[in-house]
Amino acid sequence: MEAGMNKYRLFKMNSRGGRYYAEEIATGLRKSLKTPDREAAEKLLHAMNEASRNAQLNQLMGQAYMAGSDPLVMTRTWKDVIDSIIASKKEGDTRHRWTSVGKDKAFKPILNLPLLRTNGEQLLAVINHGTVSTNVYLRRIQNYALDMGWLSWPVLKPKLFPKVHYKPKRGITAEEHQMILERETNQERRDFYELCWLLGGSQGDIASLNAEDVDWADRLICYNRRKLLQRMQDNPNLKPPMIKFGQKIEEVLKRRPAIGPLFPYLRTVRSSDRATEFKQRCAGLGITGVTLHSYRYAWAERARKAQYPRRSAEEALGHQSAAVHRAYAKNAAVMIPSLDEWEAQRNIESLKA
Repeated sequence: MEAGMNKYRLFKMNSRGGRYYAEEIATGLRKSLKTPDREAAEKLLHAMNEASRNAQLNQLMGQAYMAGSDPLVMTRTWKDVIDSIIASKKEGDTRHRWTSVGKDKAFKPILNLPLLRTNGEQLLAVINHGTVSTNVYLRRIQNYALDMGWLSWPVLKPKLFPKVHYKPKRGITAEEHQMILERETNQERRDFYELCWLLGGSQGDIASLNAEDVDWADRLICYNRRKLLQRMQDNPNLKPPMIKFGQKIEEVLKRRPAIGPLFPYLRTVRSSDRATEFKQRCAGLGITGVTLHSYRYAWAERARKAQYPRRSAEEALGHQSAAVHRAYAKNAAVMIPSLDEWEAQRNIESLKA
């Protein structure tokens, strides 16, 4: 190649043992080649000049090299990536969620598009036509392809993804909860909503409760949160929190089966279907801005208002804290007071004051 066609020329600092630089001929800007070896520097400089002459040819050459180690590199599509993610998930809510992601209409334009034939503008178009969920999952899909080695670099750099803005979330108020209970005619669902309110557990965890999770002698409820199961499997010393229940929870539990699942039907229903049923009931009552997950927000809001110990609140909701982690490391069990009893005690103290 003629020297006049080069974008960069070699430059070395005068200092002894100095490193070589690629100096842009037109502007004089210098970029370190991070080597004091002239032969290595010349090779790097040659590669930079070649890349600047024909970026497209350089990309095609790179694809040809990749095809040598991965025969599917030129034909692997975004649908193949999603299918691989789904196959890696165990049966359950997570797999169902990813299956739904594959059906997101916003992904349709790129599903059958090869990864190496995709550009950043196409991914941005998907995000702009989708929802917050589309943005979140497209990031995960691209990261999965990078981790698998199916992409050598991001199609859309992380900093170029639009910032994720979630809708404001709130808890269900006591008045709304009472309206829901009064409208609900199915006893199993009524008790389910009542325990969601009293325990603050996720809908999946509450629906999966068994009678064997209740210790009537010590008035305790102990159950594993699904999100923490893997962590507990990895560390046998970790134990789920034990929640002490009061009269209100006792009344609900006594209405449920004494053996086996507390909610035999609801535990067989998909979480999305339970959420849809709840949404329909709220719509009929004119309640907006809440979902089944709002029971967790409501519990946390009630706990804070009642000045419930933060450590106990975090444990009851399934979160971790440094203090609790140290206790678990010693194989200690954490005793959590019942929120309804705590609230009642606070009310009594307020009246006395």
